[in-house]
Amino acid sequence: MRIASNMFSSNLITQMNQLQGQQIQLQNQASTGLQMTLPEDDPATMAQVLDLQSQTAANTQYQSNVTQLQSSAGLSGTAMNSLQTITEQAGEIATEAGGVNSQTQLSTYATQVGNLIQEALQAANTQDSQGNYLFGGTVNNQPPFVATTDANGNVTAVNYSGNTSVSNSEIGPGQTATAQVPGENTTGTGPTGLLADSRSGANLFRDLISLKQNLSSGNTAAITSTDTPNLTTDENHLVSGIAANGVLQSALESASTNSTNLGTNLTTQTSNLTSANLATTLTKLSQTQTAYQAAMQSGVLIMNLSILDFIQ
Repeated sequence: MRIASNMFSSNLITQMNQLQGQQIQLQNQASTGLQMTLPEDDPATMAQVLDLQSQTAANTQYQSNVTQLQSSAGLSGTAMNSLQTITEQAGEIATEAGGVNSQTQLSTYATQVGNLIQEALQAANTQDSQGNYLFGGTVNNQPPFVATTDANGNVTAVNYSGNTSVSNSEIGPGQTATAQVPGENTTGTGPTGLLADSRSGANLFRDLISLKQNLSSGNTAAITSTDTPNLTTDENHLVSGIAANGVLQSALESASTNSTNLGTNLTTQTSNLTSANLATTLTKLSQTQTAYQAAMQSGVLIMNLSILDFIQ
């Protein structure tokens, strides 16, 4: 009889410990709304959750990259449009000057072009919200275009201090993009230079300075034969840059939408794996509590009988 009582006591304690553990787990699920709080609660499901969390972290980084690129691309697009407008205005002055004989009028035009050069410099040295210069390639910590002036303050040359490299950022699984644009590329290879590129023959600052100098000297023949066609080349080149920027912004908008949808999907999957069904959990908790109480009552009753039998 003593052996049977010991065995019963051991089994009872084991059963009650199991029921108590189940109660604690179910109470945690009810209070937190989560099916799991520890990896050992469900190792297979936890592995899936960890994988989803890793994907979510990567997607969050994609969203951050896209947001930053969208900001830079938007600012670049605005600057490009300004440069295209400046080039168009310079072209109009060159066309009008071809039929002008008055040096006074040509000098007035020269002053206007001088102002356009200053505006172009400002646009070409556009910075983003973090202070990075947009048109220096990967050299974005200093103004990419630096002007040389004479004793009278006239711009005689504009030098490019950037490079022809760009860095890409991940915007989605297997997708990269860049909003960096070299302002000049005379190497014949690599990314297109925005204001000057040897492959198209464009060189905006060179042509603006030439126009101003020819206006000041009254060389209308050079304006007609050289400056006007060169400025047309510059404008066409800028239009191509604006078009490329538009394609980039469209791609970034699509990537932003995809990233948002992916984030929603990952959140839903994670929630489905980890969230506890409150109604089911409370029902199981009630059943477990009832079983625990019944086990206690049965144990007390049986143990009392066993003691009485032993006394008898």
